[in-house]
Amino acid sequence: MPQVGSNQPFGDSVALAAMTDERLMLLFRLGNSEAFTELFRRYSSPVYGRRLENPARAEELAQETFVAVLRGIERYEPRATFRTYLYGIAMKILMAERRKSARREQSAAATLDPSSDSCVEEAIWVQRAIEQLDADHRDILLLREYEQLTYDEIAALLRLPVNTVRSRLFRARTALRAFLHPLRPEMRNEP
Repeated sequence: MPQVGSNQPFGDSVALAAMTDERLMLLFRLGNSEAFTELFRRYSSPVYGRRLENPARAEELAQETFVAVLRGIERYEPRATFRTYLYGIAMKILMAERRKSARREQSAAATLDPSSDSCVEEAIWVQRAIEQLDADHRDILLLREYEQLTYDEIAALLRLPVNTVRSRLFRARTALRAFLHPLRPEMRNEP
């Protein structure tokens, strides 16, 4: 049986749990399915957990993301961290999901009374404010605030200098604050 590191066989789950994500991807590329199982265990929940309210849909999108990783295994190169690679795929899938969801919400919002639930109304205001951001600013804001990626990880993912990430994030937060302030229901002074 092939060895990894200091006398650690491929199938040893303790050894796999101690390995870096990048090493697990390379082992999976060599045919070790347990390495992929370990990556799935590590990231299936956090990849969408904070970004989607529906846990069942988050699980489905996580599975779609890992299917995309499976399909692209031959193209994987550990230039960036696996986490950055994974979130790049997840972000593309999430953006497609949001486009579909926005279309569904627009048709559903036309039939709902917007004053029926203030919590739903505030969530819609925030979502609309985020949608008003430039795409570059929105992506950076979502990666930082929802996915909790570091500035370096965002820079690697988007192929930008770290200082550009910092300045765009600052502008995104400022613009979001400006969009939200006049839109908040309690600030509108309606009777």
